[in-house]
Amino acid sequence: MEKAKEKVSIPKSMLLPKEEMLEVRKKGQKLKIGIPSDFSKVEYRVPLTPQAVDLLVSYGHEIFIERNAGKSANYTNEDFQKAGAIIVDTKEETFQCDIVLRLATFSNEEIDSLRGNQVIISSMQIQAYSMESIQKLMQKKVTTIAFEYLENEDGFLPFVHQMSQIAGVTSITIASEYLSKSRNGKGVLFGEVTGVTPAELVIIGTSTAAEYAARAALGLGIFVKVFDTSVYELSKLEEKLGRRIFTSVFYPKVLRKALVSADAVIGAASFNTPPKFKVSEELIKQMKEGSVIIDLNMNQGGCFETSECTDFNHPTFIKHGVVHYCVPNSPAMVARTASISMSNILIPILLAIGDNGGVDNYIKVSKGFRKGVYIYQGILTNHDIGRLFNIPSKDINLLLAVF
Repeated sequence: MEKAKEKVSIPKSMLLPKEEMLEVRKKGQKLKIGIPSDFSKVEYRVPLTPQAVDLLVSYGHEIFIERNAGKSANYTNEDFQKAGAIIVDTKEETFQCDIVLRLATFSNEEIDSLRGNQVIISSMQIQAYSMESIQKLMQKKVTTIAFEYLENEDGFLPFVHQMSQIAGVTSITIASEYLSKSRNGKGVLFGEVTGVTPAELVIIGTSTAAEYAARAALGLGIFVKVFDTSVYELSKLEEKLGRRIFTSVFYPKVLRKALVSADAVIGAASFNTPPKFKVSEELIKQMKEGSVIIDLNMNQGGCFETSECTDFNHPTFIKHGVVHYCVPNSPAMVARTASISMSNILIPILLAIGDNGGVDNYIKVSKGFRKGVYIYQGILTNHDIGRLFNIPSKDINLLLAVF
């Protein structure tokens, strides 16, 4: 009887055509990510937490973070080192990485310090840019990606949604603080007490920030009034809140009456388009002395004619007796919560970038990620920026057919 033939195990890779084997080797890419501090920009959030760093390092990626970059979010250098990050002493060292992650925008001096031919993932606060800074970024041949324009495959804006939730809830905390005597306010409780008329809040807009501000306010017993240009959007907001609230389109007499009696007004128009309505300076003059305005739309030009951009060093100013809070990055007020939220969104994106062989490949395969690109390898691809600064722009989908 013949001896049974032994089965020979042949590696699968030996059966692949040479071209396919080459593609398999190229697919994964180890990322070199730099995270500078944003203290000079009065930004307290950090885009990756130590837990996120630990996960990315376990996949073989390198994270270089500037010393004390996580301090304002209560993350120490030791926390990041234990997670596997490399601590560097200057932001210029982080600017030499293949990918630079930060919340703030770049000054002209910082753009000069960039290595060039790299990827920048940050906020695109258009009011912080100039024609010169956009041109400098283009000259550096960088690819720049804005957090706030990134979409998932269903067209959902995860960063905008998360930060809007935080901004909406914190706006109620801010209003309460500036109405109290601790900030030399009127000494009004932003809430409800038996036997006392409840505080009144007016919200301009029906965005996610408006929804979460309304939720927080209603939970405190505050009387909420919401104004928008669209009856449909007002109806949707009521449905989300699960209860009827006072809503109205911008009838001048109705809005004036609401503003005159309001203790606080929050500007929370929808993202990605300039506010369709601005509250006039004349109406603000008629508001109660010591009332508070919180403009959550400063990145888009603001909801009030009296709004002027501020920061956490000097968050408010008083005009016509009304306290104005116009900090564009208000979620940084709760830096640790906001940092965790951002990390949760960034982790799968960064892992997908590595798995797909780098940012260029991921831009090609992910339509939602592509939406965030506003400069691609030195070529402006955002038509709004192009129109604003009179710089020619190209359609990124057409560019990808060439590159």
